[in-house]
Parts: sequence; structure tokens; C-alpha cells
Amino acid sequence: MLSILSRLNDLHELVVHNARIYPGFGTGDTTPAASLAVDGGRITALDVAADAPARERLDAAGALIMPGFVDCHTHLCYAGNRMDEHASRLAGASYSEIAARGGGIRSTVAAVDAASEDELVAQSLPRLRALAREGVTTVEIKSGYGLTPENELKQLRAIRRLDGHGGTRVMSTFLALHALPKGACREEYVRRVIGETLPAVAEEGLAECVDVFCEHIAFSVEDMLAVFERARELGLACRAHTDQLRNLGGTRAAALFGVRSCDHLEYTGPEDIAAMAAAGTVAVLLPGAYYCLREKQAPPVEALRQAGVPMAIATDLNPGTSPVASPLAIVHLACTLFRLHADEALSGLTRHGAAALGRTDIGTLTPGTHADFTLWDVPGPEFFAYQLGGIQPRARYIGGALHDV
Repeated sequence: MLSILSRLNDLHELVVHNARIYPGFGTGDTTPAASLAVDGGRITALDVAADAPARERLDAAGALIMPGFVDCHTHLCYAGNRMDEHASRLAGASYSEIAARGGGIRSTVAAVDAASEDELVAQSLPRLRALAREGVTTVEIKSGYGLTPENELKQLRAIRRLDGHGGTRVMSTFLALHALPKGACREEYVRRVIGETLPAVAEEGLAECVDVFCEHIAFSVEDMLAVFERARELGLACRAHTDQLRNLGGTRAAALFGVRSCDHLEYTGPEDIAAMAAAGTVAVLLPGAYYCLREKQAPPVEALRQAGVPMAIATDLNPGTSPVASPLAIVHLACTLFRLHADEALSGLTRHGAAALGRTDIGTLTPGTHADFTLWDVPGPEFFAYQLGGIQPRARYIGGALHDV
């Protein structure tokens, strides 16, 4: 009887074999494992014996197995579209010019205001599915298109309802300062966000993190830090949009405050990079917005690389400046436009993307992490940076369970 129980206890829930498994791509481990075991939804072993006992076995038939992609910066929960602005940009209008004439973020704010929570979920689901079809298993989604307490809470509730669709893990961020409502006093608006909206978000448990758009057309460094101080008091982590259009000192200030990440960074300078390196702040690079806005100044990738700042990449999926629902296109663009190496781009969409979310339990295939992985019929990881379009995983597992792609 004891020997039977012992054999049962030795049974793995799932063993995947005959594979090329890159457990921590970008971590220096370049020798692929050939098998992995899953128990309780987590990776428990690599290179297990081919005949290891298991309740379920999967012959990968030589497939490349990658960690599930982590899209750590999106705004995919919105209503409507901004095709007219795209046409204006093609005709030569700048981001700032479109914003100045009432377009940009405010046009999506109006669409979100008119939409119900159910409509926000329905319009956002196809975008979430598009990410999943290319191997995303965890995605961060920001609010920021509400601009009133009621509409921000509505948007965050819709984001919460997206969690788990198709198995995809969703993390929500309250984008506390994104744009100023038309006719509003900036100081009064910031006070209302700090005193009313932020506590309501925390009380309802609608977000893990708080973000701020620190830019000359948006909010100041002082505004950002005031929001961060209140977020910290409420137990929420912080992230920042900084240095996309100008350098206001936001990156350095945010890093010194202890944010998880600074995102965009086209105009980031040496002092900012030094502050990020010292603080362990993740640099989130967003080539989709750079491409769509036809920007000329790329983030200082070589300086970030030399300083040892971890670099994540993300789709920045949003209706105005990065309507890109393809993480694989982002890998290609990051390598082509920003000169990332293939392993850097893939690390940016896995373990560094996870770090930007404050997670160490996703983004790699190492014992103890969630068993989020994808199977690909490609010759090697560099293929993702090489080919633009036409690639999808054969299968997508989240927590060791197969989910349709």
C-alpha cells in the first residue's frame, strides 16, 4: 500500500518532452532543456526523465517552447477609434497639434463616457484575443480614459472583467493623470484625483498600480510625485510615462521615488539612466508609438544597455498612438528601429516585462514559476525578430492548462 501511494505522489500532473525549452531566455542560459514537469500550475522541474510518470504527457515534437509573453504596457480597454487622427498625422499634424485642437486622448474620453461597462468589455475583448493569439499570457491594462471618478471606476471594473478570458492573466493599472478634462483647472483636478478617485480605486481593489503621464502636454513632475505619495500611502505600486516628447526630469524623479518602471524614454538623458540603474527601475520601450508617431529620436538603448538597466518592450496598444495588437510586430520593430538584439527583445517581452509589473513568478520557465508557456514551430528564438507577421504559437498553456489561441 505504501509503495502504491509513493508512486502516486511521484506522478507529475504534466510532463512536456521532446522539446527545445528556453527556461530563462536572456538570463545567460543558452542551452535548451528538452522537457519540463508541471504540478499545481507551476514548473517543478526541467530536463525530467523521458519516462517520468505523469497523469498527462505532451510530445512537443521538437517545438520551441518559450515563456508566455508579458505585455506590460497597454491601454486596450477603450471605446471607439481614432482613424481620423491617423489621417491627420499622415497629412503632417503632430501629436501636440492634434491634442491642442481637442483631439487625442480627449476624443477617446468622450467615447468611454458614452459607453457602458458591458460595451467597454465587448469592444476590448477582440483586442485581448489578438494578443493571446500571438502568445501573450499576461497583460497589463491601464485606465485613464475616464477623467472623472465615475468613468475611471467604470473603466477599471471593465478591465477586471477581462481577467481570465481565454486564460489570459490581466493586471490593472489606474492611470491617474493622463489628460486634463476640457476647461478644468489643473491644480484642482490633481487634488480631486488624489483626494477622491485614488482612494475609491484602492478601496474597491481595482488596481495593483498607479501611473502618471508626465509630459509638457500633460502633467508636471510635481503633479506626478504628489499622486505617487498618496498611492504609496494606499499600498499601491507606481509606474510612469516619461520623456516621450520632452525631458522634464520625470524619469529621474520617478526612479528616485522607487517606481517599478519608466516608459517611453525617447528623451531620457545620462542622469536619468544613472538614477534608473541605481534604483533597479525597468525601462519599458514602446516602438509602436514611436513608429506610429513617426518620431525621430529613439530611446538611448546603448546607454541603457551599458548601464545595465533592464529593458522591457510592450505593445502600448491604444486607439491613438499605437493601435498595434501584435506583440510579435513589437519584437520586430524593437530590433529594427531601436537596435535591440533578438534576445534583448524577447527578454523584454518575458522576464523584464514581468519585472515591470513587479512579478518574479512569470516570464521565465524555471522551477517555481507559473507554467505559462507557448509552443512554436520555428527554427529558433531569433526568428521572432526576423519575420514580420505570419507566426502564431501551436499551443498556449497558462498555469499548465491548455488554452485556445
